[in-house]
Amino acid sequence: MPNDSLPWPSSISLRAMDPARNIARHYQIDVSTDLFGLWIVEYRWGRIGTAGQARKASFSAASDAQDFVYGLIRRRAGAERRIGVPYLCG
Repeated sequence: MPNDSLPWPSSISLRAMDPARNIARHYQIDVSTDLFGLWIVEYRWGRIGTAGQARKASFSAASDAQDFVYGLIRRRAGAERRIGVPYLCG
């Protein structure tokens, strides 16, 4: 669900693919607010075509949620060094 009050996109989708090495991973980050005003960050990851795994984190301040999202993206940015394939938007 889009949230116009967010200072960043409410949904981020990343993929790492290398058919020659059988790598097909996805990473999804969704940010929203709940009825009580808390910021909810839900992130899912796994092999493309599977349900994968999911986690949620809640924050009382938007800046804390933003820092958490940036940390998740920073971790994905290191994927090329770890698995040999970068995560790209998509």
